[in-house]
Amino acid sequence: MVVVAFIAYSDGEDAPAPSTAQAAPAASAPSAETAKPATGTTDVTVASVGDVVMGTPEFGLPPANGSTLFNAVRSLLKGNVVFGNLEQALASGPGSKCGGPSGGGCYAFASPPSYARNLKAAGFTVMGIANNHALDWGTSGQRSTVAALDAQGILHTGRPGEIAVQKLPGGGSVAVIAVAPYSWSQNALDIPGAVRLVRKATTMAPIVMVNMHVGAEGSGATHVPQGSETFLGENRGNSRALARAVVDAGADLVVGQGPHVLRGMEFRNGRLIAYSLGNFLGYKTFAVGGASGQSGALSVTLGPDGAFKSARFSPTQLSGEGVPSPGGSGISIIQSLSRQDFGSTAARISSGGDITPPR
Repeated sequence: MVVVAFIAYSDGEDAPAPSTAQAAPAASAPSAETAKPATGTTDVTVASVGDVVMGTPEFGLPPANGSTLFNAVRSLLKGNVVFGNLEQALASGPGSKCGGPSGGGCYAFASPPSYARNLKAAGFTVMGIANNHALDWGTSGQRSTVAALDAQGILHTGRPGEIAVQKLPGGGSVAVIAVAPYSWSQNALDIPGAVRLVRKATTMAPIVMVNMHVGAEGSGATHVPQGSETFLGENRGNSRALARAVVDAGADLVVGQGPHVLRGMEFRNGRLIAYSLGNFLGYKTFAVGGASGQSGALSVTLGPDGAFKSARFSPTQLSGEGVPSPGGSGISIIQSLSRQDFGSTAARISSGGDITPPR
């Protein structure tokens, strides 16, 4: 059985109050006795996927209240930690940022709060809520999302200063941080702030994972550029600088999404960076043609101290309604993009999806 706990920490003034269902007091500055968290005795497997949207009323909610959405890919959602990016609110009623039906390029995503049980049944243990759709139903929708996840015992991370700490059987724990280029999230544009939060997380758990929702969007955004990216007039962050900075600060695994397409992978200091896992589930919300319909699940095994042991990418593809199933061309896409974008630091991906560091 996995035991979970939530800890809220802030290095500023905008941190949310701890969740009452899973809360521990905000952490103070570490003492010499607490600076080194307890290390477990066994390896830890982290499973990660990209963007998840379980439907929204305007475009249509799934049958059976969404209970079958993950059926075909449930076997991929196995690990001590199972992470997904919840690119929507879990809320109902009025409050859409669009003020009504979407139009003029405004899109708002929200599923009923009860759909949190679908995430629990699928196997998710931590959901990221740092992304451009997390506030689609405003701050009340954000509170509803957090309450729905809390009710299912699913950890969440992504608000300013938020660190989710998942305790594991046999000792040890994993701290998870999520960032996005918005003020309502741990801001990905503030790289020094992300570095400070990672350093704090290293005093709370022996393994630290960072999720980043950054980058431009669409079929033209498969490559990781040098420098910052913009989309729809927004600064969407500097993926390379951010990922490398948090690894240098102590992150053991960095996983991204946001471009809605797969991107390459590299290693830094022996740690894996997966720049984008694309769209994992987008019921009647995401484009599913071409590169946008190719995604997958990443499974990474780390030592008790966070050292990389092994990893595997299992490709998935989206149906016409945006529901995932195993298969597709994701492995070959990541193989090519990794080589093109990262050269000597590129991850090596076998035809079966096994991931190893560069020679």
